[in-house]
Order: sequence, then structure tokens, then C-alpha cells
Amino acid sequence: MTDRLVAAKVPAGVAVEAGKSYWWCRCGRSAGQPFCDGSHKGSDITPMKYEATESKAVYFCNCKQTGAEPLCDGSHKKL
Repeated sequence: MTDRLVAAKVPAGVAVEAGKSYWWCRCGRSAGQPFCDGSHKGSDITPMKYEATESKAVYFCNCKQTGAEPLCDGSHKKL
């Protein structure tokens, strides 16, 4: 199993748009955090689809340790 890398110890605030899909990087290797750029290829980690049901600000996890994927649950505070 490939380990997830901590991309940052703070969440990424993003204004999402209702009806749009976003692909959250689970591996921590993407240069375009918090979203996938395909850097997971060759690993057993795949991105996660997030579908925005409303337009609002959300906080995507950047430490990749959250229990509320893909959103931040404060796990970065324990790193």
C-alpha cells in the first residue's frame, strides 16, 4: 500500500459551485492541491469525487489524514 503524503498542515478553502464536480487528491502528490493532477498514477491511491450541491466555501483536507474525506476534520492539528 502506498502511503499518503501530507501536502500541507492547513486545509484548502475553496469556493465550490453548485452542480460542479471536483476531484480531491488523496495521495498528497498533486502539484495542484487540493485537487488531483494525476500524480497518483502507479500507486494504489485514487482521487475522490466531490459533487457540490450548493455554491459555498468548503475546506478540503490537505494533510490527507481526515476522517471526513474530502473535507477537513481538524486532523492536521495532531500532526
